[in-house]
Amino acid sequence: MEYTKKVGMMGGTFSPIHLGHLLVAETAQEAFGLDEVLFIPSGVSYLKSNVLDARSRMDMTSLAIEDNHHFALSTIEVDRKGDSYSYETIARLKAAHPTTEYYFIVGSDSLMMMENWVCPEKIFGEAKILVAPRQGCSEEQLQGKIAFLKEKFDAQIFVLPMNRIDISSSEIREKVANGKSIRYLVHPRVMYYIEKHHLYQKEES
Repeated sequence: MEYTKKVGMMGGTFSPIHLGHLLVAETAQEAFGLDEVLFIPSGVSYLKSNVLDARSRMDMTSLAIEDNHHFALSTIEVDRKGDSYSYETIARLKAAHPTTEYYFIVGSDSLMMMENWVCPEKIFGEAKILVAPRQGCSEEQLQGKIAFLKEKFDAQIFVLPMNRIDISSSEIREKVANGKSIRYLVHPRVMYYIEKHHLYQKEES
């Protein structure tokens, strides 16, 4: 099949979305000539519990990406009832847009565990994988895992040309809870949204 469009997919809880996410998406878009990068906040994730409500996470994602015409928000997982599975999301997108070539953007920490996800063979079979280096995963470990996944699943995996990013949503939530600044970790509009809605505050005991 001849593809007419190249689209990146970046899923996550985005609680909150931070500058690391945006830098990864921008790097993927430029390096692979993507027409668009979809940011896909998770609905109910079977991998994570006690996640902030979907509306707040979608609002923050929308605020963070609104000034980049290559970025778009997708509610495909939030709108779905039940658990969110990446292989189903990719399949639904491909069914709706059969002439689009999809690139699934993940961190190296996620890649190390992808073979244990639900139906990994369908993910590797339906999308090219773009990997962002993350702290805690050495170059040797990453290349070893890529070689293994290519052999086992005939996967197409590419490492993004960027340095490791040491920003995490959990770190940001902890800073907010402890009254510390998150300036320069998230988009200013996201920071103001968190402040306005008093998100991630410590519960009064």
